[in-house]
Amino acid sequence: MNFLQSVPAIRRIETDREDLFAIDVVGHISAADGENLFGLLEAAYALHPRIDVLMRLVDHEGVDWTDVADETLKQGTVHALEHIARCATIGEPNWIADAQAFLPASSPIEFRHFKAEDEADAWAWLGATPLSPATPAAT
Repeated sequence: MNFLQSVPAIRRIETDREDLFAIDVVGHISAADGENLFGLLEAAYALHPRIDVLMRLVDHEGVDWTDVADETLKQGTVHALEHIARCATIGEPNWIADAQAFLPASSPIEFRHFKAEDEADAWAWLGATPLSPATPAAT
């Protein structure tokens, strides 16, 4: 499959909250997918000074962080600290400790991980409802 035929690994989830950035993260995340994710977040920040984030991991197969530009990672970290209030992850693996390692110890972002079977709890924690059909998180 060439790059024109590949399905994006980052897929937006429409919700009933304009200030919630919700996505499915499907399969393997390439460097291009990572760069795209940062671009989508920048667009969300431009619309809302503070956002919450929900990431539903579906058949997660890893991320090529080493191939994402250092400047993108640095800028993404700074902007996340400025704009993200809460972040819920659904499914496996639980990568919250890895994400927090990129951030200062005094990070203002509140993280919570939810097992796939507890997805409804994640949505409730963020006070939101998905409007698009659910893609079940891999267990």
